Amino acid sequence: MDSGASAVAIMNIADRLSQQATLRPEALAIASPSGSWKQGTQRTYTTISLQDLDRRSSSIAAGLQTMGVGPGKRIALLVRFGEDFITLVFALLKAGATMVLVDPGMGKKNLIRCLEATEPDGFIAIPMAHAIVRVLRSRFPKAKQNVLVGRWLPGLPSVTLDRLERYSPADYRNPIEDIQAESAIIFTTGSTGPPKGVLYTHQTFHSQVDLVAHRFGIEPGGKDLSCFPLFGLFNAVMGTATILPDMDPTRPADVDPPRLLDAIEQWEINQSFGSPALWTRMGNFCRDSGRSMRSLKLVLSAGAPVPPRVLQSVRNAIDPRGRVYTPYGATESLPIASIESREVLEETAAMTAAGLGTCVGTRFPTIEWKVIRIHDNPVNRIEEVEEMPRGQIGELMVAGPVVSTRYVTRTDQNALHKVQDGDRVWHRMGDVGYLDNQDRFWFCGRKTHRVVMRDRVLFTEPIEAIANGHPDVYRSALVGVGQSPTQSPWVILEPWNRSTSAERLVHEVTDRLKGSEVSSSIDKVVVYPTKLPTDIRHNSKIFREQLAIWAQRRSETK
Repeated sequence: MDSGASAVAIMNIADRLSQQATLRPEALAIASPSGSWKQGTQRTYTTISLQDLDRRSSSIAAGLQTMGVGPGKRIALLVRFGEDFITLVFALLKAGATMVLVDPGMGKKNLIRCLEATEPDGFIAIPMAHAIVRVLRSRFPKAKQNVLVGRWLPGLPSVTLDRLERYSPADYRNPIEDIQAESAIIFTTGSTGPPKGVLYTHQTFHSQVDLVAHRFGIEPGGKDLSCFPLFGLFNAVMGTATILPDMDPTRPADVDPPRLLDAIEQWEINQSFGSPALWTRMGNFCRDSGRSMRSLKLVLSAGAPVPPRVLQSVRNAIDPRGRVYTPYGATESLPIASIESREVLEETAAMTAAGLGTCVGTRFPTIEWKVIRIHDNPVNRIEEVEEMPRGQIGELMVAGPVVSTRYVTRTDQNALHKVQDGDRVWHRMGDVGYLDNQDRFWFCGRKTHRVVMRDRVLFTEPIEAIANGHPDVYRSALVGVGQSPTQSPWVILEPWNRSTSAERLVHEVTDRLKGSEVSSSIDKVVVYPTKLPTDIRHNSKIFREQLAIWAQRRSETK
């Protein structure tokens, strides 16, 4: 591995970009598609080298520092993912500010609430975002240090990105002298409640880069098709080129496969990160069209469990020696564990299909983990933890340098998720499962999604895997109807094809569920009238809370 200097040698994570730029100044940093796309033809791209990315971000950082942006300042970044976004991230890191990153797909109301909760000192944003902030300026009283990215219009900030870029990179001064300095506030998806603001330090980013580069063998000189924006930020500090895909990053399930395949072929891309929904679409298209992704040697997919059929379809399309990993983690602690597709397809997939949960693999070297007894109350100190024996389902808790120590919004959640252990903090994941004799974690679902009955507790992942084994089921969701501890378990189906007979599908899936001891207690199976609701970021996490409300209403009207 040669991802740059170690985290011990430098404090500011952005310094790793500067070191890569020194080692390989002319190497490609970012390629952005431009002009119109025509299938099968060479696409036009605009490019920037590592040296130019480093210089440009230093110029902007110098400009920000003249505005008073530095340590202790929170700056919200509302810019579409692309070259400007990546450059501004490094500029803010260099300036020492705490950048606030909010997923635009979380919806306008959640987005505004999240931004308001961080009390930003300013916004670096596109014109539309600034216009909205201006209308709501009473909710952002501290936002004085604002930068416009885009065309200036009356009423918008006078300081523009173009103006900041005129500063000399030599005027930039690195203010970070502590690796534990704040670097970012990144919000959770909010798939099991309102999004929470997670505090990242420079140490967090350093540790993430080191773990990812080492585990997956990422070396300088590679080309990454960055289908998930946050992962794309790692590339430059690892000496990897970011090829921006022609897609809406907030809608990975709607990606147009030929556009991505053309980019893979044109650039001879060797690695890519995407959600399970994206790889489902890509794998199916390659299977049906006869096209392939042979230059790909590393595929990463995360955000939700990746079905074995998706792993197989992607494996069939990439380099035969290629590796497909499914990293496991959360915004609060990423990465935690990983497993390669061969281990899944040759061993764990059959166990998953039998209702034993989804194996997410072994932990990364610096991660510690425990499975503790499930309950919904705070655990203040490590002495209060009751650890479960191997093989028994409980809640996963983790500790390590990538694990966040606190939430900075919705701080009431700190008591429910953070456990003090001397000078360090453990994070309760909210995920349930068990550890096997090989120290692999088997994910069985979210704690809040468990169905509590009088005589047993059911978990989503084991039950849904049995339902999903039916060839006509695309995905399913286990929900509880009624109140704990007397809930009625329902399984809600989304078929691959809407022309499938709902009556036949319900009958056949019911027989499958009743035939397994794991799922024999299911009360009702129904077909959902549309696609199951999912999160925006990955298009893969099912919003079971919404489905539970739908099922409750349906039960009351029949």
